[in-house]
Amino acid sequence: MILNQSNLNYKIMQNQTIVGIDISNLTLDICISKDGKQQSFIIKNQVKEIREFFSIYQQEQLLVAMENTGRYNWPLYEVLGSLHHKVYVVSPLHIKKSTGLVRGKNDKVDALRIASFIEKHHAGLPQWKAAPAAIEKLKVLLTERTYRMKVKRQLYAQRADHSKMKRLELDKTMRKMNDQMIDVISKQIKQIEAEIQKLIKADEQLNKQATLICSVPGAGKVLCWTILAKTAGFTVITEPRKMACYSGVVPFEHQSGSSVKGKSRVSHYADKAIKTILHLAAMSAVRLQNDLGDYYRRKVAQGKNKMSVLNAVRNKIIHRIFAVIKKQTPYQNHLLLS
Repeated sequence: MILNQSNLNYKIMQNQTIVGIDISNLTLDICISKDGKQQSFIIKNQVKEIREFFSIYQQEQLLVAMENTGRYNWPLYEVLGSLHHKVYVVSPLHIKKSTGLVRGKNDKVDALRIASFIEKHHAGLPQWKAAPAAIEKLKVLLTERTYRMKVKRQLYAQRADHSKMKRLELDKTMRKMNDQMIDVISKQIKQIEAEIQKLIKADEQLNKQATLICSVPGAGKVLCWTILAKTAGFTVITEPRKMACYSGVVPFEHQSGSSVKGKSRVSHYADKAIKTILHLAAMSAVRLQNDLGDYYRRKVAQGKNKMSVLNAVRNKIIHRIFAVIKKQTPYQNHLLLS
């Protein structure tokens, strides 16, 4: 019997042990799938428990899949980073969209769905690799900074309600407490930013990359830090178009047959945080005297939609950042890439 490539892959996967993990704060629901049979386990989401579980499979190379749940993944990362298994960290939305119409949900079923998903789609997905310690620290510091920035914005928004407390004679007291909290959080944000700068300067490669990124018009320190974290120092995302797609600045066609012919538009499936940072970078760039500003003003004068042109500027900033990293030379403003 002659096997084609798809049949060969299926035969290989039959002998492969698949591990789907549904992650929560306190526990891990694990589905082990092999030879068409499934086993379910529940263990604590702690390094010691995870290490003991995977010690059973020292002689095998597992195919391990999990959703990206932020800091709840950290104990798994710590253990799996030192093992030889193939690990995949997948967007929850990707798995949800692939399962089709389903009814009901619990952690045990979710682990099985994750295992089934990775068994079918692992060939087209990148494997997870443990990030360098500097990148991990950078991600944590940025997360803490983002949280404090959010709280600070909320505190500023509450100021509008203080005038309503005047009748109760609480307005001055509440405003004073509010201002004290803002002051404390502002100091913490500055401290975190100082730690980020110190971290980057201590790493020769990250420091050089940061210098190159900041040479691009509009690229400030926050965009620089975010790009370094998201790309893991340009090792995870290595192409500008992939980064642009991830950031939601690439327009896609919207048409079907002869009846639906919409304008090309960006996808909603994007990292909204970095898209916001890129928007601020683009706004800064077009106000300055540089080729991006010249491009923006020229296109607007031609009658192009301002937001559409601004989105193109976001895209150009990403491509310029990747270009200076590739060439290892600072950005030259006279090079107009329109």
